[in-house]
Amino acid sequence: MSETVDIGATIISLMRGVIYREDDEDIWLNLHEKRGAIMDHFATIGVEVVVDDAEGYAYLRAHEPAEGETVLPRLVRRRPLSRNLSLLLVLLRKRLMEFETTDEGRLVLSTEEIQQLYSVFFPNTSNEAKEADRVKRLIRDAAELRFLKQLHSNPNSWEVRRIIKAYVDAETMQDFAARLEEYAQTYQEASPASDSIENAGTEEENE
Repeated sequence: MSETVDIGATIISLMRGVIYREDDEDIWLNLHEKRGAIMDHFATIGVEVVVDDAEGYAYLRAHEPAEGETVLPRLVRRRPLSRNLSLLLVLLRKRLMEFETTDEGRLVLSTEEIQQLYSVFFPNTSNEAKEADRVKRLIRDAAELRFLKQLHSNPNSWEVRRIIKAYVDAETMQDFAARLEEYAQTYQEASPASDSIENAGTEEENE
């Protein structure tokens, strides 16, 4: 395979979503070998390549222009997440943070364990089966955004991908910790599915 094709394959992979070292070692190695050329390519269209070697993932992020710099149309757009999905991601990020203080390796949770994390926010008057189905839909949404990965060996188990640390940062965690009680009270009274949370969002390629 030629160098041009190698670079092209890696560029296409990045535009499709997050690259994980463990999922595609060839693409990961090529990203490192041709990092300069790949970063230069995206820089011309106002996009940064973020590589986290410690966690083993890479993704695209829109470049924020400095004062006086030419503003290009956004290739990578920020898509607001629903209130419920934002809340689930914060809960998963918190669980991952707890896991990392005592364990190494991958954090794998069952569907039931994720539902249990979220259950405190079920309205008192809600139908538990209905709320459980809602969480299952949120899990699928999180998996589509690659924050969760379903295990082939056990479809009822989900790996919490470490890319979640890049999107739910320490500032967001602190803000949410101060407001969790407020949200719990809100969810106990009513749990609208479409409200959005301030400062919550993810970046997605505009195909």
